[in-house]
Amino acid sequence: MSDNIENIKEDMIGLLNKDSDIKKSWVEDNHPIDIAEALLELEDEEVREFTALLNNKDLADIVEQSEEKLQKNIIKTKTLEDIISIFSHMATDDITDILGNLPIKIRKKLLEHMKQDEAKILKELLGYAIESAGGLMTTEYILLYKGLTTEQALNKIKEIGPDTEVIDTIFIMNEEKALVGTVDLREILNFPDDMLLEEFMDDNLILVTPEMDQEFVAHQVAKYDLSAIPVVNKNNLLLGIITVDDIIDVIEAENTEDMFRMVGVHEEESINSPLFKSVKRRLPWLFINLGTAFLAAFTVGLFEDVIVQVVALAAAMPIVAGMGGNAGTQTLSVVIRGIALDEVDLSESWKLLLKEGLVGLINGIATGLVTGVILYLMYGNPYLGIIIFLAMMINLFIAGLFGYLIPSGLKLIGVDPALASAIFLTTATDVFGFFAFLGLAKIFLEYLL
Repeated sequence: MSDNIENIKEDMIGLLNKDSDIKKSWVEDNHPIDIAEALLELEDEEVREFTALLNNKDLADIVEQSEEKLQKNIIKTKTLEDIISIFSHMATDDITDILGNLPIKIRKKLLEHMKQDEAKILKELLGYAIESAGGLMTTEYILLYKGLTTEQALNKIKEIGPDTEVIDTIFIMNEEKALVGTVDLREILNFPDDMLLEEFMDDNLILVTPEMDQEFVAHQVAKYDLSAIPVVNKNNLLLGIITVDDIIDVIEAENTEDMFRMVGVHEEESINSPLFKSVKRRLPWLFINLGTAFLAAFTVGLFEDVIVQVVALAAAMPIVAGMGGNAGTQTLSVVIRGIALDEVDLSESWKLLLKEGLVGLINGIATGLVTGVILYLMYGNPYLGIIIFLAMMINLFIAGLFGYLIPSGLKLIGVDPALASAIFLTTATDVFGFFAFLGLAKIFLEYLL
């Protein structure tokens, strides 16, 4: 915990002891996300007491920045009227996220007590998958008719701007209310008062539909450097927008998910997860890993007679397997990132496969040469050096091939490429590495004795 969070926590405890309303200046001096992080350090009862001292507007800012666990903790201590009041100061996409995490009974009660038009919007947003464009979008945007002058547009922005999430990008519609372009607020301020929006709007739109996956949306925003991306239906009517702050959250979540899945850890795992939940999430993949380990052990077992005769082989085996695993992981990381960023064209897989195989081969030659010389100097047998040189060359070549084939193969069959790819890769490099090394040792056995 940082010193700043620790100081805020101490302030909170001091304010609780005074049991008085919190001064506006204290809230303004501390960022909502820092307050949210400090609240996580308090006991549930202290959270309830502290949030009771805040007005609903300030509490809304904190709830928006809070983790799911804290959001639930705060919401469950509030009356329906207070929750609705808190929601009135929040963006619709944030409200939707919170409602989606609440028990169905509470969600229904809240929607029943909200204004009919607000409840209708939230119900529509809740109907979209959480990890889709529809699940991310907010309905708080500025949409203006293309025939307005810049002066008229500014008056409209002043009128509706305070209730929207983004005002730097203005969306433009035609007579049929279909989205036809965008205008930057800066441009509206720079052009003459009588100039029409359609005369300088940008009609080169980057659009997404509500069913599109959030990872694709994040890629589009990053690729085209957007601050907001519109979500439209089949008739090009604007349904909502996705802002860059939500995209940052998506990128962070997707990166975490990919990192965890590569090693067989559940994406919702955290350092604070309950003991048995962590065991339940990790154990299945460890059993799979155990099965693959037996496969590698079986491969070694095939050459027991060779290892018994040349003990030095037992010391050198981990080098071959370890270097193969490391080289394969390098390829795996590059390929998974390439797939995530849509840089990998699976229709030209053979070119990428050949390239990664050659990278592995060249690296195998370089590292195998050094390893071979070292083993020769250690044991005085040049054939042992030649064997490990050839084995590392073969295994790193295999590692490069499998580092590409595993994630791209999973992608082709519609499975997340990050899904425990490292476990399958390690199995391949261990099995092929041991087989190549010990197989060569058996061939050259008479020269090793």
